[in-house]
Amino acid sequence: MAIYYEPLSLILATLLLSSISLISLSEATKNGGVTIDLIHRESPLSPSYDASTTHFERLRSLFRRSISRYYALRSASFKSTSKSPDSFEATLTPIGGEYLIKINIGTPPVEILAIADTGSDLTWTQCVPCTQCYKQNAPLFDPTKTTSYRSVSCTSQQCQSLGVGSSSCDKSNRCLYQVSYGDNSYSNGDLAVETFTFDSSTSKESVAFPKVVFGCGHNNDGTFNETGSGIVGLGGGAVSIVKQLETAIGGKFSYCLTTLDSESSSKINFGPNAIVTGPNVSSTPIVQKSPDTFYYLTLEGVSVGNKASAYNYISNSNSGATVEEGNIIIDSGTTLTFLPSSLYEGLESTLEKSISGNRVSDPQGLFGLCYELPSNGEFNAPPIIAHFTGADVELTQESTFLEVEKGVVCLTFVTSQDLAIFGNLHQMNFLIGYDLKNQKVRFLPTDCSKTK
Repeated sequence: MAIYYEPLSLILATLLLSSISLISLSEATKNGGVTIDLIHRESPLSPSYDASTTHFERLRSLFRRSISRYYALRSASFKSTSKSPDSFEATLTPIGGEYLIKINIGTPPVEILAIADTGSDLTWTQCVPCTQCYKQNAPLFDPTKTTSYRSVSCTSQQCQSLGVGSSSCDKSNRCLYQVSYGDNSYSNGDLAVETFTFDSSTSKESVAFPKVVFGCGHNNDGTFNETGSGIVGLGGGAVSIVKQLETAIGGKFSYCLTTLDSESSSKINFGPNAIVTGPNVSSTPIVQKSPDTFYYLTLEGVSVGNKASAYNYISNSNSGATVEEGNIIIDSGTTLTFLPSSLYEGLESTLEKSISGNRVSDPQGLFGLCYELPSNGEFNAPPIIAHFTGADVELTQESTFLEVEKGVVCLTFVTSQDLAIFGNLHQMNFLIGYDLKNQKVRFLPTDCSKTK
């Protein structure tokens, strides 16, 4: 018999929380919130790490995924802004993401490893019974073995929050979800609510969040990796984890991404731990645009040279034109940064005049500005500063120029057609805080390998 979710009484909610030996949400808030490890897919800490591959082979894999994700994000953005009011087709959502996160679902909690994705909203995992599932290493989630699982009815607000074209009803009035991705991957199944438990890597305590809306996928396939069991949606849409927990975590989350060669894991914080403060913090507004999944910022331009010297400033607008608000997405799942062609061309030209070295072609044909690495292994390039509205973010040379092949270093910005993305490579070694209550993103330069 189908079970439909209705708002639980305070007594039932209290019983649910007391049935598991976890600290409460209010206790977690007093203790500073929740901090969880983020595991890069190419890190030795990842279960998908292949020690037989070389460093440069792993980089090539990163770059290929970055290009694929760019086109998926572009497709999702274009689809959202161009569809008619009468359209019943769900907006394409990008697949991918470079970081894995461990969460626990159900009562008793069952651990799953999923992609942490700021470019997706709905959190889902593969469930039994499964009519079509991609291969995964961990057992499938079984909703019959948890006491806190509830299906969602078609008339509920949770079902309606999926939007037109992303939900349907079965004969028992259960809400069914459908999500499709830019690479033709998909997940279909039951929309439900469950208790999600986060194991904090700092306090060594577990925090339970009851009644979280998620997808229990019975029909899933595509380019998913067998090490992951689904997606944890960290986007800005109504059904994302951060939106659902917005009141509990004060609308705040942050992450600190370590460099690609670091032996330390990255961190993601929810609640008070995610507040980014200090004299070196810079802040820029989040711009509300469609689709609301993405976090849009305004990039006014870039400059070459450190803050102590005169800027070689390249504007992100045509001569005399006003910079478009919300002209770039900040995304943790895309490795490279994609710039509008006019901005990229100005940056490449300015850098070429500033760098002394032997320019060479990229063996992969992806990057536009590459140099031969000197025999001493030291390549010198001026700093690049990204000028967001109200925030000047000075990027490190370790992220802006990367040895992509033996003896070849390349600029890690690439040109885009009509969508700009600030990728995770240029977010590394910054504590980046998302304040959804005040609609701000904050940047604090730091050594993320030392972040606890």
